[in-house]
Amino acid sequence: MGDATRTSPPVHVRGPAGPWQPVRTALAARGSAVVHTTWGEWFPTALTDPALRLLLGRDWQRYRHTADPATRHRFAASRLVAKYAAAAVLDLLPAELDLAYELGGRPYLRGLDLDVSLSHSDELIAVGVSRVGRIGVDTEPAGRRLDFGLLSGHICAPGELRSLLRLPPGDRERALLRLWTLKEAYSKALGQGLRLDFSGFSLDGGGTGLLAPGDTAALPGAWAFTTHRVLGSHLLSVARHDTPAKDATRRPARAARAPVRVPARTAAPVPVHGRVPGGGRCSR
Repeated sequence: MGDATRTSPPVHVRGPAGPWQPVRTALAARGSAVVHTTWGEWFPTALTDPALRLLLGRDWQRYRHTADPATRHRFAASRLVAKYAAAAVLDLLPAELDLAYELGGRPYLRGLDLDVSLSHSDELIAVGVSRVGRIGVDTEPAGRRLDFGLLSGHICAPGELRSLLRLPPGDRERALLRLWTLKEAYSKALGQGLRLDFSGFSLDGGGTGLLAPGDTAALPGAWAFTTHRVLGSHLLSVARHDTPAKDATRRPARAARAPVRVPARTAAPVPVHGRVPGGGRCSR
């Protein structure tokens, strides 16, 4: 579902051993890749790897001070997946990567020109990486029930709400859940999180592009959206922004070893219609 011509299907990696070649192939072919896994598949590494402190890097203290064992191991697993996925496409060792965080909590790889996004829901972990611009991923259980009357006004722009109201109730709830994950992915790509007003922008009927007020295309071709069902139980949505080549700074991975902050990280978020919608919305 969505623009499958510009984004590759998610790859299931079952642990540190991968498989990673399909991830490298996806990044080489389309500029981005998405992996998904379960925290249980990474539990042995998170629990017993003697190099865990080195692998977690700046996240080690947060890991140590997380009291609940299950939460602690899930946290470690999610960071390991992010580092292993990035290392696979950069031809580096996971411990060489410095996973840092912007003020809003969005992760980035210090000194490397590879965008990264992380999401987890229940047992599922998803990571997106991109060389062509910002990427955001979001996951939700496919069977999650949303209260349409309570949440639709927070999630939907007016045109989207009118379209959903034409659907039978069951289809309407499923469409609302998919729309939510797509907008979450977009918000994560921008680094806006809960600050983005989901009712202030629209996706087209297929969930493949942004719409401006009046339901006309905004920033045509700049964004690609897609949703996949993974492990038979979860939705995984991806939002990817393509940075024009003339504005992008590209370096070979090996040349990016020195910890120099990528200038693009200080730039303002990519706008929807010339500005980033503000305001709050319902939290999870």
